[in-house]
Amino acid sequence: MASPMRSLLADPDRYVRSFRLFLERSTEHQCMQEFVARQLPAVLASIGNGKSTINVLSVGGGAGEIDLQILSKIRARYPGVTINNDAIEPSADQISKYKEHVAQASNLENINFTWHRETAYEYESRMNAEKKTKKWDFIHMIQMLYYVKDIPATIRYFHSLLESQAKLLIILVSGKSGWETLWKKYGSSFPLEDLCCYVSSADLPRMLDAAGLKYQLYELPSRLDITSCFIEGDKDGELLLDFLTETLDFAKTAPPELKRQLMEELRKPGCSEIRDGKVFFNNNLGAIVIEP
Repeated sequence: MASPMRSLLADPDRYVRSFRLFLERSTEHQCMQEFVARQLPAVLASIGNGKSTINVLSVGGGAGEIDLQILSKIRARYPGVTINNDAIEPSADQISKYKEHVAQASNLENINFTWHRETAYEYESRMNAEKKTKKWDFIHMIQMLYYVKDIPATIRYFHSLLESQAKLLIILVSGKSGWETLWKKYGSSFPLEDLCCYVSSADLPRMLDAAGLKYQLYELPSRLDITSCFIEGDKDGELLLDFLTETLDFAKTAPPELKRQLMEELRKPGCSEIRDGKVFFNNNLGAIVIEP
């Protein structure tokens, strides 16, 4: 009999709720903010040399929280320079939240925002159709490569849009994270359909080396409190399980043996750390800065 398991992305509302809970219970944004505060200034050190305008492209900008922090660092490094920030984001809901964040933020003088409601592939296709090859001083792709059909081709395309002093920043889950362990062991059991793929920072060096690109790798420590996943019937725990497995109502629809094995795996050192009676999933991220 076919499994009743369905992809979490089949229910956009539940996906958004599970994602928001994930952000609430994890240090995902904090670890990115730390990277932006500590390492990013050195990465940005030469992107705007001698320029009166800096062009920034955000690919999969989401609701813009991290985008705005990146822009504040660029602004601090190059005071008085005009910054043109284009954001590619397929979700109307996320764009609307991004615009709210911009409206509420201070210190955005000299920054112009343009939003493109499309996927990275749609943007590339449109630019090719319009025969446009706009160049950028900084491009970032944060937590979005999972939704790309041909990852090496996407990286090659956006890399080709870099100015001579520019940088391309990619952030995604680390090859040393619990996600990598989970995906390797159980990825084939989850109902991903064709909507996204499992890729981590461990997969990128091979692709970048094959393309002859120069890059630097950073490990960003992060964790996710999944204690509630082990409380039978806990609504938040069930939502987090959905997010971890990309499965709609995993707790209710997964075959009992798969559920048992997965719950066991989530407690193991390859996935999580147990501290003070709580279970913390290894949510480490990898940041890759690619040279032009």
